Amino acid sequence: MVATLSVPKVKLKHPPLRIHQMGDKVLRQPAKRISQVNDEIRQLARDMLQTMYSSDGIGLAAPQVGIHKRMIVVDPYPDKADVPPLVLINPEIRDYIGEAVAGQEGCLSIPGVFCEVMRPAGIVVSFKDETGRPRTIQADDLLARVIQHEIDHLNGVLFVDLVENELVLDQELRKHGFHMQDVQRRK
Repeated sequence: MVATLSVPKVKLKHPPLRIHQMGDKVLRQPAKRISQVNDEIRQLARDMLQTMYSSDGIGLAAPQVGIHKRMIVVDPYPDKADVPPLVLINPEIRDYIGEAVAGQEGCLSIPGVFCEVMRPAGIVVSFKDETGRPRTIQADDLLARVIQHEIDHLNGVLFVDLVENELVLDQELRKHGFHMQDVQRRK
């Protein structure tokens, strides 16, 4: 995977974008397809990466920063400078691979809250990269989980909507100042 766009993997005191938190309606609106990959989109990707690294994240979707475009940035290895992040524009999951597996998830839009979520172990995802080239990759384990989590954001879905243990979810949300009324249960 060759990335032509990268930013230093460092925390900025003042990241370029503000991350919206659960309860904000902006997180529930479906994002729109990006018709043209241009310098403006590449700058948005840079800003999203800087904001993600500044918040100790490994994935960020444009709707989380109030921009309704179908773009996500992902980097499951923020501590490895030689591993470039992925920029996925208009990502679409083409296939699911393997059984659903449980895994801990958190979200920059719901800071401090971590719960177990069931997701397919692997995926095949197609997208355009930051140069506008169509790409398809197979992802598994953490990368597959992060991509699925971020694509959910593009559809107005938060990971808490998928948590099966409602009691644990309610306790976690309350502990961090969030509310069950902002959860939209999915089955």
